[in-house]
Amino acid sequence: MSESVNGSAAVCVGAVEGLPEGSQTEVRVDGVSVVVVCDAGGYYALRNVCSHQDFPLLGGDVSMGRITCAKHGAKFELATGKAKTLPAVKPVRVYRTRVEDGQVWVEAL
Repeated sequence: MSESVNGSAAVCVGAVEGLPEGSQTEVRVDGVSVVVVCDAGGYYALRNVCSHQDFPLLGGDVSMGRITCAKHGAKFELATGKAKTLPAVKPVRVYRTRVEDGQVWVEAL
């Protein structure tokens, strides 16, 4: 399910109950693959590609507010997308998340 907000698509990820702590899922926002992570009670959405070498972040280890690329170990801050460890130096794009009527939504900033 999607809706338009200020010309950008907002995509329904699913019900809060289906996205428990530690879960990761992929959605497409405006044709772009986005990984949605539930961590420390919050929902975070980042472009699903490591800025170091175009490898999906989906399935990477999540701890201390960061997601780790499984290919080379680069870590990205969930809240900002900033690269926190080498080999990545460029951030990944982040998306806005919101919970409305028990559903998690993602939209471009």
